[in-house]
Amino acid sequence: MTPQVFTTTPYAYLGAAICERSGWALGEVERKTFPDGEHYQRAVTDCADQDVVLVGGTIGETDTLELYDLACALVTCGAYRMTLVIPFYGYSTMERAVKAGEVVTAKTRARLLSAIPTASRGNQVFLLDLHVSAIAHYFEGQIRPIHVYGKQVVMDACRRLGGDDFVLACTDAGRAKWVESLANDLGVHAAFVYKRRLDGEHTEVTGVSAQVEGKRVVIYDDMIRTGGSLIQAAKAYKAAGAASIDAVATHGVFPGDSIEKIRASGLFGRIVVTDSHPRAVALRSDFLEVDTIAGVLVEHLISNR
Repeated sequence: MTPQVFTTTPYAYLGAAICERSGWALGEVERKTFPDGEHYQRAVTDCADQDVVLVGGTIGETDTLELYDLACALVTCGAYRMTLVIPFYGYSTMERAVKAGEVVTAKTRARLLSAIPTASRGNQVFLLDLHVSAIAHYFEGQIRPIHVYGKQVVMDACRRLGGDDFVLACTDAGRAKWVESLANDLGVHAAFVYKRRLDGEHTEVTGVSAQVEGKRVVIYDDMIRTGGSLIQAAKAYKAAGAASIDAVATHGVFPGDSIEKIRASGLFGRIVVTDSHPRAVALRSDFLEVDTIAGVLVEHLISNR
C-alpha cells in the first residue's frame, strides 16, 4: 500500500520533498491555537487503514509535543502502520548523566515517543545521523528504531567543495573514526585536531594530527550549533597552512547569530548542511548551502516497508 505522508508544522517543506521524490500523497492537518495557548490539531485526510509516515523533528518542546500528539491521533484514527521520521533528534546534549540527579532528556523524550499507541502493523522511528548512536536504544516497547546515515549526501557535498584532492578533517579526535571512514570512501586523507574543554562553552585546540599545508581542507561534523568548535578547529588548520577551508555537517542548528559569526570569522569559503533542521533552510544563502536529505529518507522508507 502506498504510504500517506503527514508532517508537523516546521517540517512541511521536507514532507513535500519526500512526496515529490516518492509520488506519495501528502495528508492535510488543520491547526489552530486557542486564546489560552492550547493547540488544536485535526487530521483532515482520512488515514484509516493507511500506511502512515509522519515527518517531524524535536527542535523544541512544542514541536516534540506536536509530533507526539499528531502521531497518537493518526493511530487512533486507524493508521495500520505508523512510521515516524525524525530528521533531527534534538536532545543529544543531555544523552547521559554526569552528575547525580541529572535528567537524561534524550532518554525521557524517547520514552515519550515510545508511548505512542501501537498501530496494528507496528510503529517504527527513523533517526538521521544521531550525535550519539546509542540514543536509538533509548526507545522502548513496540517501537522499532532505525538509524539512517546521510553518508552519501555528505560525501557528495564534500566532493563538491573539495574536488578530487583535499583533506577531510574533523573538529576533534572524538569524531576521528567516523571521519577516517568517510575519508577512506572518498579516497582522501583524514585529519583531526586535539582539544580540551575549558568549560561548558569553550574549548582549546592543542594540536593537529596531519599535514594540511597547502591543501584544501573540508571539515566534517555531524552537527553545527553555535560554531565555536568549528571555528577553533578551522583556526588550527589555518595555522597549520591550509590553503582553504570549507565545512560540511548533517545538521545545521545555528541558534541566534551563529551563522553570522561563522561567516565573520573569515575562515570559511562555504558551509554545506542538509535540510534536517528548519533553521538551516531559513538561513540558506550563498555562504550556507542546504542539500536535501529527502532522497535518502525515501530510499530507507521504501526498503523498510
